[in-house]
Amino acid sequence: MFDRAQVIHSAFSERVRAQDFPTSDISLRLSDVGLTGPELVDLFESQVMSRHLDFVSRRLKGESFYTIGSAGHEGNAVLGKVFRVSDMAFLHYRSGALLVQRNKQIPGSTPLYDMMLSFVASSEDPVSGGRHKVLGGKDTLVPPQTSTIASHLPKAVGAAHSIGTARKLNKIDAVMPHDAIILCNFGDASANHSTTQGAINTACWTSYQNSPMPIVFICEDNGIGISVRTPKGWVAANFANRPGLEYMACDGLNLLDTHHAASKAVAFARQKRKPVFLHMRTVRLMGHAGSDVEANYRDQKQIEATEAQDPLLHTARILVENEILNPSEIVDLYEEIETRVTRVAQQAITRPKLTTPEAVMASIIPPRRDLPASAPASHQARTKLFQKEQRLLEQPQHLARQINLALADIMLQYEDTSVFGEDVGAKGGVYSATTGLQKKFGPARVIDTLLDEQSILGLAIGLAHNGFIPIPEIQFLAYVHNAEDQIRGEAATLPFFSDGQFTNPMLIRIAGLAYQKGFGGHFHNDNSISVFRDIPGIIVACPSNGADAAEMLRTCIRLVRDEQRVVVFIEPIALYFTADLHKEGDNEWLSVYTPPSDTEEIPFGVPGFYGDGKNLCIVTYGNGYYLSRKAAKILSDQHNVQARIVDLRWLSPIDEQQILNAVNSCDAVLVVDECRRTGSVSEQLMTLFVENDIATAVSRVTAYDSFIPLGAAAYQVLPSVEGIVERALLLTGSTSSNIVRIGAE
Repeated sequence: MFDRAQVIHSAFSERVRAQDFPTSDISLRLSDVGLTGPELVDLFESQVMSRHLDFVSRRLKGESFYTIGSAGHEGNAVLGKVFRVSDMAFLHYRSGALLVQRNKQIPGSTPLYDMMLSFVASSEDPVSGGRHKVLGGKDTLVPPQTSTIASHLPKAVGAAHSIGTARKLNKIDAVMPHDAIILCNFGDASANHSTTQGAINTACWTSYQNSPMPIVFICEDNGIGISVRTPKGWVAANFANRPGLEYMACDGLNLLDTHHAASKAVAFARQKRKPVFLHMRTVRLMGHAGSDVEANYRDQKQIEATEAQDPLLHTARILVENEILNPSEIVDLYEEIETRVTRVAQQAITRPKLTTPEAVMASIIPPRRDLPASAPASHQARTKLFQKEQRLLEQPQHLARQINLALADIMLQYEDTSVFGEDVGAKGGVYSATTGLQKKFGPARVIDTLLDEQSILGLAIGLAHNGFIPIPEIQFLAYVHNAEDQIRGEAATLPFFSDGQFTNPMLIRIAGLAYQKGFGGHFHNDNSISVFRDIPGIIVACPSNGADAAEMLRTCIRLVRDEQRVVVFIEPIALYFTADLHKEGDNEWLSVYTPPSDTEEIPFGVPGFYGDGKNLCIVTYGNGYYLSRKAAKILSDQHNVQARIVDLRWLSPIDEQQILNAVNSCDAVLVVDECRRTGSVSEQLMTLFVENDIATAVSRVTAYDSFIPLGAAAYQVLPSVEGIVERALLLTGSTSSNIVRIGAE
């Protein structure tokens, strides 16, 4: 029979009535594990609720989108009981029983109805608002998770770290209490993913140094990943002897053994503040997902043998053996819950859905927080902070130093900020942008991390979950590709899939772009930022000079703090220490640092302007702005071409109307884009000009679609001052096959 759901459903009642139960080698009784009879019945009820949610969802063809069920993993209901609701939980997709049981800790909760609303993608779904089938909830402190590859582990580790940090800094407004621990479960196949390996390694690395890491990793091992078997003994061999990690194991089919082991794991993590790996044996029933035909890769005997180990049958046996319920009572409870779940499902499918693009996208941008304004630090506090740098504050500074001073002021003004990344502490960063911050604010707020970008960004998400303002640093733009899913699949999507209830605001500082001399190659001169620009909801900022950088950082922190935004702040490496613009010693690219109280913010989305020429408008950013300033002087002095330059500063989203206003009064427009021609900012701008039919000639100068080579060869594939001048002269003096004419000529 191919309908395995019906086989499993019918077999349960038949085998219970016949008392044909699977056996177990575990001899624990209720009194051994601290459970009462009513508590065991309550856990069984949660297991049955989860099972019938699976069944009814499979029957509602075209109405329910619950493709991956929890059948076989219902033993995790115990986790919903032994952890507190104030212990934040990061769950994988087979956690139906866990979430049902956890909801029982919330008076008045309606988990069956709420979960069905999510499964049928109703706009009344209290978690995602109809945007995804998710397991989560604000009241239960479970951020909704959509990933299937364990990308929730780095942020779970980050959240665990945040608890110790909040305790050390006495953060009274933390989301979690100081004695909280983190629950994080995943499957045996996901245990092999590099994300899992990195996250657990980070937890061990932290614990090994006796830093608090109160987290329980639960590997729910059903022995198979879709169709690929997990080698017998592999999970234990991989995790049982990790330094800094306490390994425990239990039979997830047996609620008594699971409760006994899970209680020990929770107690260890809460008391010792160290990570635990709980290895829980489970089975997988009804295949991997709704579309999975298990018979294609497993023979009938294997399938039937697995079904014979149904965890609900194991629990029924324990109930009968302990004389808590008799077989008839168990079947009656099973059928009563089936009727209840069916009734709830029929009601849920009638509820409204999202029907407009505006409704779908309403939660891409997180909701603003109504927070009191934070005034800049007092003159006295700043004098004390910068007592060794007073002379520097009076002198013009380069970009890296302006960033350093701005970060110090930000950390002084906002006590819940935290700067972290590889080498940011004692060394002060590869380019000295964080020099001295650890001495000023201490290692709890300026953290040297291990070399793992996934863990750095996971730490940022976890800190944000606990009420901090994270400022992670990624050393080089190319390095972010090792961890971009933490931004794309986790940080950016969370407001969307939680209907704005969960957010992870952060300011991600990244040293990037090209033109770096003496230290090259594509890993240190990466000129591709398209990975950020196509992520809905995030902000991408890129200053070209020190004065702008300091003011933009303050704007970015406000966007993070007050508007809960994810902001990527790209710092042009080649301009970090640039002093001169037109000739050696002119120091025109330096500026005196201005404290927060003496300057206005650069508003979000507002570009910078230089010059008021009308022959040519150059639209650019970053290194392109620096090169265009050089080119504009040559054009003016040698060719009588008067230009104005627009420094975009904010690369996503771009304030298109301001750009149109800037270019409309000019005879020609030249876009100078240091990034690759394909997928670049210039493509968006050229499209903008075409769609708005601007009455002027338009062209662009971009980098080639190439990786950046080492040494002088790099300049063969990047825009240059000479190239900008040449294209500007063609654009303003004659037509060319390289020039696009838009509108009237």
